[in-house]
Amino acid sequence: MPPLPLALTQGDPAGIGPELALRAWLERRERKLPAFACVASPDDLAGLAKRLGWHVPVRVCGWDDAGEAFPEALPVIALTATATAEPGRPNPATAPATIASIDMAVAAVRTGEAAAVVTNPIAKSVLYQAGFRHPGHTEYLAHLSADGGSEPRPVMMLWCEELAVVPVTIHEPLRRVAELLTTELIVDTARIVAAELKARFGIAAPRLAFSGLNPHAGENGAMGSEDMAVIAPAIAALQGEGIDARGPYPADTMFHARARAGYDVALAMYHDQALIPIKTIAFDEGVNVTLGLPFIRTSPDHGTAFDIAGKGIARPDSLCAALKLAARMAEGPMQVTAS
Repeated sequence: MPPLPLALTQGDPAGIGPELALRAWLERRERKLPAFACVASPDDLAGLAKRLGWHVPVRVCGWDDAGEAFPEALPVIALTATATAEPGRPNPATAPATIASIDMAVAAVRTGEAAAVVTNPIAKSVLYQAGFRHPGHTEYLAHLSADGGSEPRPVMMLWCEELAVVPVTIHEPLRRVAELLTTELIVDTARIVAAELKARFGIAAPRLAFSGLNPHAGENGAMGSEDMAVIAPAIAALQGEGIDARGPYPADTMFHARARAGYDVALAMYHDQALIPIKTIAFDEGVNVTLGLPFIRTSPDHGTAFDIAGKGIARPDSLCAALKLAARMAEGPMQVTAS
């Protein structure tokens, strides 16, 4: 029996998601991509392919025959909501289709019809204009995962073959990070990361390295108290639970090759501390992996790129990496370590 297809969402139809889906299918053989089905409007995808001059046969399928169709046509799980949008011109009227694509992909994975969810980028501002009530994409996925009214706590991990990083605080102004950072938040995040590295990535004893918040990890309090008062107690608590937690280390010495060889994942205290190194190492191939959900979810590590949408120049590298990682994870625990 062939493996289940991956469920690929359309993303914002005015962004680069639809053309990335088309390009990924065109390059499926040379990139050795797993089978995926795009949850989208088949007419819109076919129209975009025609405008771009790409020969992509679009075939409306069900989840049960998408894998069989994939070698010869792009399987599409048809949306009933309209998704028509002019590339580069986001339109709140398309928000219902964007949300429906996510809903249908998650439902397919939760019912066992698809192997994993791979999401194309959305624009939160566009969804907000249409009344979307969730902070973002990941929080909405957690909402869809609610079991008995209790939502899981998702954790964002950015991954490439050479490095995995987790920002403990994410899209927060730098001036707020110190007040948001607590020992409890660090411990809770690290527990989820350690459990998922064991379950999804096949790492029996994950090595977690923690950055400091301040320069030189605070230099014994000379450059700030948070490293000693907040981060160090979290590491000690994790060690007491049997988790291999190390640090806090100065962030400026954590990401060269020799340092990366000493851990499996780096937990950084804020967004740029985590994302600058991985985007430096793998700007086009980084993958966003959501830990803590009851299903596998990956996505490209980039946004909607409205400025280049519809021009056929968007690179599919990150989407292809997200598809391949999702398939590897769906096959069972994989061995991944930083190098």
